[in-house]
Amino acid sequence: MKFIALKNSGDASQLFVSQGEMPTPKKDEVLIRVYAAGINRPDILQRQGLYPPPADASPILGLEVAGEVVACGTDVKKWQVGDRVCALVNGGGYAEYVSAPAGQCLPIPDQFSYVQAAALPETFFTVWHNLVQRAHVQAGETLLVHGGASGIGTCAIQLAKAMGVDVFATAGSSEKCAAITALGAVAIHYREQDFVSAVKEQSNGQGANVILDMVGGDYIQRNFSAAAKDGRIVNIAFLQGSKTTIDFMPLMLKRLTLTGSTLRAQSVQAKAKIAAELGAQVWPLLNAQKIKPIIDSVFPFEQVAEAHARMESNQHIGKIVLNLQ
Repeated sequence: MKFIALKNSGDASQLFVSQGEMPTPKKDEVLIRVYAAGINRPDILQRQGLYPPPADASPILGLEVAGEVVACGTDVKKWQVGDRVCALVNGGGYAEYVSAPAGQCLPIPDQFSYVQAAALPETFFTVWHNLVQRAHVQAGETLLVHGGASGIGTCAIQLAKAMGVDVFATAGSSEKCAAITALGAVAIHYREQDFVSAVKEQSNGQGANVILDMVGGDYIQRNFSAAAKDGRIVNIAFLQGSKTTIDFMPLMLKRLTLTGSTLRAQSVQAKAKIAAELGAQVWPLLNAQKIKPIIDSVFPFEQVAEAHARMESNQHIGKIVLNLQ
């Protein structure tokens, strides 16, 4: 099979198309013929040598795919050869074939292309786990999403709105703010507005009940100020750094909960639980076209370096996808 290899850790020029052996699915896995694969921030970090894969994972980049099941392990009962699936994989997504735990696969929603389906797993698993399982966001609450025009951000906005949550989202350009507004959130242009003041002003001084942050840096302290009493703050990345000086007094005075997570290192069982909840509660919304992935751009498999460069430019709105068809 063809796959994307990495010469050395470094910039996107280190990526190239190579050939190797197809993976063999374990007894609880399916083998997927990949027709599209999503690009994600962890791929960039892994390429740079900053996010090594788990010991039992494929060293090939790529954490989400869409395609067709071509073989099943002996213990797999849910899927059959020929099924159209999208899957959260533990690595190996930038390839013509990848093995995926059966519990981390979901059916491709009705009327969805492979490209659209490949934009679902990493984002929806991440958003569901952090907003629902960790932060316990509820209808009628207020959510602040940083990086609102990203794949994670556009997913979080749509899912929260569908749950009856009021959403604020930050972005750094007028174009991104327009995209956020079109999804039903209140956009905050962080280069022109102080997000703390904006959230307080538009929530009658209460602040946000839940904050989803991928920025870090000085946002960590500012999130304490923007949060409502009994608010929950979830960190999922630190694009501006994970080290900063913090005054934790607001954490006590407001009874805040500060948490965070990564997805890749979690157990197969934990990821299967997320998949089951998504299948029951979110996939009906996708099938009814009440929510959908926002696709920024699609690149041919051979243009993976250009796809990574697009993500690193921070100009994208929504997801970036590799097309293998």
